[in-house]
Amino acid sequence: MFCYQCEQTAGGTGCTKAGVCGKNEDIAGLQDTLIFALKGIAAYAYHARELGAVDEQVDAFFSEGLFSTLTNVNFNLENHIELLLKAGEMNLRVMELLDKAHVERFGAPQPTKVQVGTKAGPGIVVTGHDLLDLYELLKQTEGTGINVYTHGEMLPAHGYPELKKFPHLVGNYGTAWQNQRKEFEAFSGAILGTTNCVLIPKDSYKDRMFTCGIAELPGVPHIKDRNFAPVIEKALALPPLPESPGPTTMTGFHHQAVLSLADKIIEAVKAGKIRHFFLVGGCDGAKPGRNYYTEFVEKLPRNCVVLTLGCGKYRFNYLDLGDIDGIPRLLDMGQCNNAYSAVQVAVALAKAFDCGVNDLPLSLVLSWFEQKAVAILLTLLHLGIKNIRLGPSLPAFLTPNVLKVLQENYNIQPITTPEADIQAILG
Repeated sequence: MFCYQCEQTAGGTGCTKAGVCGKNEDIAGLQDTLIFALKGIAAYAYHARELGAVDEQVDAFFSEGLFSTLTNVNFNLENHIELLLKAGEMNLRVMELLDKAHVERFGAPQPTKVQVGTKAGPGIVVTGHDLLDLYELLKQTEGTGINVYTHGEMLPAHGYPELKKFPHLVGNYGTAWQNQRKEFEAFSGAILGTTNCVLIPKDSYKDRMFTCGIAELPGVPHIKDRNFAPVIEKALALPPLPESPGPTTMTGFHHQAVLSLADKIIEAVKAGKIRHFFLVGGCDGAKPGRNYYTEFVEKLPRNCVVLTLGCGKYRFNYLDLGDIDGIPRLLDMGQCNNAYSAVQVAVALAKAFDCGVNDLPLSLVLSWFEQKAVAILLTLLHLGIKNIRLGPSLPAFLTPNVLKVLQENYNIQPITTPEADIQAILG
């Protein structure tokens, strides 16, 4: 943040008038956090608006939140914390809005087994988050002989009835966003990037990559009005993909699907067959230390159930964890915005056991990377959820004073080692 009185970074070592302009590193850090959260909220609001869904309160908060970050407008530390919690509330509203829009347009997700790898024939792989883009591509590729694959956060698309009805949506290719450059180089078909989490392509596949919607890349053709004819033409002109099946994975455990198992889940908990639930997920990234999440899930006792969402699931979603009395031990709830589903499951279980969410046998072990993860974290704080473990490192924009407040009020903790954290949680 820039201080217009001393023309230096506000609160930084060169700021000579911090006492006059009122800026300090704590307020600057809180304003950075708010701006990151607003970007995340904007992403969900954009997807919802594309499906015809809007929320006036959410839209109004963009003005309030951004205006509060102007120079010489708001110097109040407590007010900034309140704004962050309000951002969490608005993010909850917009995730609910997007969930309803997805369900109304594409049906309620159903647990679905998804084939990983490729099938023989021409192909298009779709990365990003926009389900409407995928739907329009599937309609336009009907009868062409082209196989369509999901990548990254598009994997949950396989659970939606109106998307899975297309037989040429054949599977998922690749893993999380940070592996695109390696995975797309090995994919001989056409590539479509729909929203964020799209990397600058290598020259080796740049000529067969396209973007649409909000996503644009230098030197990459951009599709307008969802007219995917150029993508289809390119896919048909390229060498066919080989028959190369991989493992299978499951997705589609929307809160409606999970809550349909509520009676079995409650019975299993009361009988001692399910000891604890863990929400392990969030944003993936390339930073060393993210193998923690793979090892954490691998080391959990067999009487624990793992809920997951976001691209963080690619750290362990290939594992066969089995089931407990027919209840899968690994439940992929969907994209990062489907944190709304996780909240609904937690609230329903708390009601069933007549306790607060923080009293449930439920622990959150989250990986964070980008702006939407910040917005979701603020949503959890808005809901009063405590004892969250966060990694692979704590956000740098949380100053020591702000972090102290969060730890005192919410007991946010950095991850340590899988063994130590499991022992601390389960005893």
